[in-house]
Amino acid sequence: MRKIIASLDIGNHTIKLVVGEIVRGKLNILVCVEAPARGIKKGFIINPESAIESLKDVFSKAEEQIGIKVKKVIVSVPSNGIECFLSEGYTSINNEDKVVRSNDIIRTLQSAVYNKVLDNRELVTILPTKFLINDTNVVDYPLSMHAEKLNVKAVVVTVPKKNVTPIINCLEKLDVQVVDVTINSLGDYYEFKDKKNSNEVGAVINIGASKTTVAIFNKGIITAAEVIDMGGDNIDYDLGYVYKINRKDALYIKETIALADKNMAQPNEAIIVEDKNGDKIKINQYSASEIVMSRLEEILNLAKKQINLLTKKEISYIIVTGGVTETAEFKNVVDYIFKNAVIGEVKEIGARHNKYATAIGLIKYYDSRLKLRNRDFSIFSIEEQEELSGIHKKVNISENSILGKLFGYFFDN
Repeated sequence: MRKIIASLDIGNHTIKLVVGEIVRGKLNILVCVEAPARGIKKGFIINPESAIESLKDVFSKAEEQIGIKVKKVIVSVPSNGIECFLSEGYTSINNEDKVVRSNDIIRTLQSAVYNKVLDNRELVTILPTKFLINDTNVVDYPLSMHAEKLNVKAVVVTVPKKNVTPIINCLEKLDVQVVDVTINSLGDYYEFKDKKNSNEVGAVINIGASKTTVAIFNKGIITAAEVIDMGGDNIDYDLGYVYKINRKDALYIKETIALADKNMAQPNEAIIVEDKNGDKIKINQYSASEIVMSRLEEILNLAKKQINLLTKKEISYIIVTGGVTETAEFKNVVDYIFKNAVIGEVKEIGARHNKYATAIGLIKYYDSRLKLRNRDFSIFSIEEQEELSGIHKKVNISENSILGKLFGYFFDN
């Protein structure tokens, strides 16, 4: 049986849909598509009709590639107004052999949030920090252990319902089931997670098109996050304003000639475009890079300030990701602002661009939730998996994966 998971990342400019298969602990990308985002601003649905059309486009592209409709997805929702709080819960182990089973773990997690999430907020995840067997023995993974009682200490993450409900409503109109909702910072972290940062305190910065998200992680558990209303779009606006050109040309300049570090630019390298008055103007690489660098430094300095506001703990690592990080010489600017920051690099074949970091990481995050509950999952039925296997045999996609059983939301029994 196969473990196939799909994730949806709704951005300001594009909607990204990734379908991946977990094979022997490794993620293989089956589909990676995007479509222009319409009716969406800063990740929020502002025009449902236009948003539905955009979502329909991205699902159609996926179906064209994979040959099967994607009807189940994990969705990232805006982090605005996020709250993280510590909670505890427990359950008694009632089976005859007194062995912890997956349902016991789920009941314990349920008890940690029971009557603790306000009516105007939506639960996006519960991240266990530790489990206790019989109130004394601390364990990371209690499955199959003997116990009379199972306790959990966890971080509960919620966002306002307005961040979630409109997105789910749009997807329901397309007959797409949302199997889980979470925030993009969790996806970013899981995409670049390793043994080292799993035991340290660090920050993940995602510079998107319209906003920058800063999140703090303590041993793999998100503890705080903040959204800065500034991103790659601001660079486009700056270029457009200075040179009096339209946004399309500003984006072209940013992506083709400008560098993130003006010190690496060549004044004699230039491009000719037409301004809003219809006049031809010559823009050299140095002047364009100066504008880009100035805005990037502002964004990174604001992110640095947020890190200091979000935690007083010593930061061991900083990961910077998002589509803007693909700008040439971006690493230099990061080094000017931070001493211990790295650029996260998406390495999965078929999606090697940092704009896909969130969507890919969401699949890895969800897989970790499956392992915690000892559950299998696939977005496709067994019949669809067989059909999928027939398609992908032609391109030598691995057949050694494990068949999954379909189930719904995080707390389904």
